[in-house]
Amino acid sequence: MKRERITALDVIRGVALCGILLANVKPIAHVGDLTAPGRPVTPDDAWMGLFVEQRIFPIFSLLFGAGFSLLVESAAAQAARPRLILARRLLVLLAAGLAHFLLLWPGDILSTYAVVGLLVLLPSTWLPRLAVAALAPAFVMASLILDGERFLLVAGLFLLGSALTRYGVTARIERSVRAPAALCLTFAALAAPVLWWQAGLDADDPGFGRALALGGLLVAGAYVCALPVLLGTPLRPVLAALFAPLGRMALTNYLTATVLVLLVARASGGSAETWSSGRVALTSAAILAVQWLWSALWLRRHRYGPLEWLWRWATWARRPQET
Repeated sequence: MKRERITALDVIRGVALCGILLANVKPIAHVGDLTAPGRPVTPDDAWMGLFVEQRIFPIFSLLFGAGFSLLVESAAAQAARPRLILARRLLVLLAAGLAHFLLLWPGDILSTYAVVGLLVLLPSTWLPRLAVAALAPAFVMASLILDGERFLLVAGLFLLGSALTRYGVTARIERSVRAPAALCLTFAALAAPVLWWQAGLDADDPGFGRALALGGLLVAGAYVCALPVLLGTPLRPVLAALFAPLGRMALTNYLTATVLVLLVARASGGSAETWSSGRVALTSAAILAVQWLWSALWLRRHRYGPLEWLWRWATWARRPQET
């Protein structure tokens, strides 16, 4: 029996894809610089440091953990050795991430996700959900203590997403807007003083990494909680039409975005470091418009995006159905 897609997850994933492209345009265009978290280079980019930089990848990490546990449920129902399927899925992702890293851009996140998935998510399938829910904040707190250490943060968010699925929160995400609305306001209220703290620090100041990571988590939480609220309004059809196609083909669009940004950078010439926020936004919008068009057209005829289809084939070791 096919599980019905959760539209809210596709929309959240699509919105996150837009944000990650916005954050990555300059680093990709200036390929060769593996940027570390830091304060924006120019005042023109200050808003990126407060509302985009390090605010989007936590959303992807949370969604990855949630999606992994959804796959655990499917694999357990369909295969005698479900963890072999999960391991194969992560190994294929690792291969794709390494190819992306070595051939196109050293800022790839897929290989990190695959490694953390193999080391943390896969073993967590043997643990009760209460233990997974307890480990998630422990990893996140350890990351914050270490000024936002990336692997620990990803591990904590993976486990948090997994716990939300195992406790049924993911499946109920659209049933009520009261809890997401309250959480959104809470995250926003907590984020305000942290963003003020971050704005007053330089990249080399003690505590900047911690402020950036904590602010990123709180802002990401506000974003994630705001979207289910908006989906409960008359904006739902518009949001679903705009972002669900991008979210359903997130892997395809994430990888092809790198190629498109590099092509734009080569065609325009000059140093990407001099690009203004306006140019970054316009470049992102143009690429996303192309990706939305091909995603919408592709999904009219196919159930999965092209790379998603190949990934699924490699995961299950059988040709996926198109419908």
